[in-house]
Amino acid sequence: MQRARIKLWSKDQEKLEDTAKNIREMVEKLGASVRGPIPLPTKKLKLYVMKQIKTGTGHGNGHFDKWSMRIHKRVLEIGESERALHQIMRLQIPEEVNIEVTMREI
Repeated sequence: MQRARIKLWSKDQEKLEDTAKNIREMVEKLGASVRGPIPLPTKKLKLYVMKQIKTGTGHGNGHFDKWSMRIHKRVLEIGESERALHQIMRLQIPEEVNIEVTMREI
């Protein structure tokens, strides 16, 4: 028996949650088994950039700009249902949300 594992990730948590909810509702309507969305750990990317500020004395003062980005991830597992997978492929997914579908043997 095969199961489809769908991995979703995005910087925008609201769009990610909406997409995962839409996929789950659609699969449940088709009668296939579904697990998830299971939240995975959020990846936090941080970047510190030093910018030099010139003062009137000629000596610069170091100031840092802090930038951060969070990548949220969700996983859904769907039972064996070709019809559900075809419907997922037709689903409109926002550009901000990335999706990866893999098949695995149980």
